[in-house]
Amino acid sequence: MKTKEKILVLDHAPDMASSIGIILARGGYEYTITKQADRIEKDISEVHPDLLLTSLKTNGLPGMQVLELVKRKYPDLPVVIVTSCATVENAVEAIKKGASDFVAIPFHSQELLLKIQKSLSHARVLDENRYLRQELQEGRNFPHLVGESPAMKEIFRTLEKLEDTDCRVLLTGDSGTGKEVVARAIHRNSTRRDQKFCAVNCAALTESLLESELFGHEKGAFTGAIATRKGLFEETDGGILYLDEIGEMSTAFQAKLLRVVEQNEFQRVGGTKTLKSDIRILAATNRNLQKEIAEGNFREDLYYRLCVVHIHIAPLRERREDIPLFIDYFLGKLSQKMSKKVEGVSKEAMQALLANPWPGNIRELENALERGMIMASGGVIQLEDLPLSSLRRSKERDPKTLEELERLLIERTLSECNWNKSLTAKRIGIGRRTLYDKAKRLGISLDPQNVSDT
Repeated sequence: MKTKEKILVLDHAPDMASSIGIILARGGYEYTITKQADRIEKDISEVHPDLLLTSLKTNGLPGMQVLELVKRKYPDLPVVIVTSCATVENAVEAIKKGASDFVAIPFHSQELLLKIQKSLSHARVLDENRYLRQELQEGRNFPHLVGESPAMKEIFRTLEKLEDTDCRVLLTGDSGTGKEVVARAIHRNSTRRDQKFCAVNCAALTESLLESELFGHEKGAFTGAIATRKGLFEETDGGILYLDEIGEMSTAFQAKLLRVVEQNEFQRVGGTKTLKSDIRILAATNRNLQKEIAEGNFREDLYYRLCVVHIHIAPLRERREDIPLFIDYFLGKLSQKMSKKVEGVSKEAMQALLANPWPGNIRELENALERGMIMASGGVIQLEDLPLSSLRRSKERDPKTLEELERLLIERTLSECNWNKSLTAKRIGIGRRTLYDKAKRLGISLDPQNVSDT
């Protein structure tokens, strides 16, 4: 049931105060009448009114002085003046000193109620605006980023410093930690927020396809190029291009990318014309690029061009205090998506979720909760509703046999690659057919619930 709004009435005339009280009661308000202006601060602190209704003629202090006192101590409290001395000068002075509105005696009851309603509505809008400003100041202008761990707070601080800058950023962290979510947060708070944001997974394309995807191609450049096609550097001109898994690029392709990064120019595949592109690049990888540089797999000059600012996103196992926050966030998101109301998880389920190593990080946690919501028969996800694979891994941290180690490696890599079989096989260093054979022999499901096969 909606709580009634409270009105504090300050008026030295008993008849007028009583009449106003009757009007307020009929209007659905609670009210308290006080007669002494010199104790108005005490009355406000005790009553906690939503609005003060006061006369210009009061006992103890002049009405304008009461207004000044109240607005100095309670600046957000709306004040409506009621007076028989209604002049333009009085009205202007009252508004200048913070009054929300001015009512002249005699007045109609509906006039008084309307002005009270408008003043309260205006105060609510101001309060909501203050709350939104506070949210922005506290770093909560990143609505899709969740976490209160020290690692996440450091990311929020860095993102605030990046607002309205145009520098390149390198995002590192394990698969599934949310690197693209952070990249999109950078875009939303940048000077390019009204321009395109395009993302490409460099590991999912062969070198020739990646070159065509980024740079475009001319008609006849290769078999199947039946028409000229613009690449993402042209399509995203003026916006932000997110390059995921840049550690998977060959050194030859890295040299081509370096030219774009340094000079903002490129050529389409099969073309001779040099094209310009005003683009901001955000790059991401789950590899240790410093190690890749030392081993000759990644160009050092490209690394320093891309890594003007470095943001590392810690794995979920290193910020377990964020897990309950992610659970609340994903349950709310999934409830809307699935039109199914689930209030939370049981104590046993929460303990299992907190104890799990989460090699697939946030992505794996979301998948587990989605499966749990589907299986839940009530308003709470139980332990048995969660996918067994996530619970089994928590018990297999120390495999005893070579077969257990092999199964654990495949399951974790599958989760890290979001069950992309080709990428999983590539990471492990085996063929896709070999992966299927091993999964069949070890009893590993390659098609868990709610994860599409790519």
